[in-house]
Amino acid sequence: MTRAQIFEFFRRLAEANPAPETELAFGNTYQLLVAVTLSAQSTDVGVNKATRALFAQVTTPAQMVALGEDGLKEHIKTIGLFNGKAKNVIALSHMLIRDHGGEVPGDRDALTALPGVGRKTANVVLNTAFGAEAFAVDTHIFRLCNRTGMARGKTVEAVERGLEKKVPAPFRIGAHHWLILHGRYVCKARKPECWHCSVIDLCAFKPKIMAPGVQPAPTKPARQAKASAT
Repeated sequence: MTRAQIFEFFRRLAEANPAPETELAFGNTYQLLVAVTLSAQSTDVGVNKATRALFAQVTTPAQMVALGEDGLKEHIKTIGLFNGKAKNVIALSHMLIRDHGGEVPGDRDALTALPGVGRKTANVVLNTAFGAEAFAVDTHIFRLCNRTGMARGKTVEAVERGLEKKVPAPFRIGAHHWLILHGRYVCKARKPECWHCSVIDLCAFKPKIMAPGVQPAPTKPARQAKASAT
């Protein structure tokens, strides 16, 4: 995709959704950090169900530590890898209290030093809570950027670097949310729903997927097409 096409890509998504937001439910920055940490290899819907009662009870690292690992597991046992995630959330809560006065730092290095917090999680928190121009590349964004030709790369790091270079200024803060929502609901993994994609003409993916029951228009044989043109 050219820079002009990328600008138009985001312009259309922004026109349809001027204020994109994460679908994770949270009440403060600490809860956002916990929710994103829990969301690895889990759906936002599943995480929201697991944290609904948890976040009504726990709003600070100190309260999480008081709840304890076993108490946390009872809340999140419906999501994948909950044992390891519970251990990490308790550990990162201890570290926030010890090293950051119970506050979530707005620095990527400080965030990734926390147990269970990788670059993607840190970027989500920086972007969502602190308004940073950070590009968190999950499976949806990785797929979409490679499929459309926006920022191709064999690794998430390569795709992130591509986005850093190519996303134009007016859309840099919202880009993560627009891309993940588009990948989640339109540019799906197994069968992208090209028939209602607002940026279909800008996308390098071929062949485009037609609506169920709709067949693409037949192409004329080369010889017939030539005869028709004369």
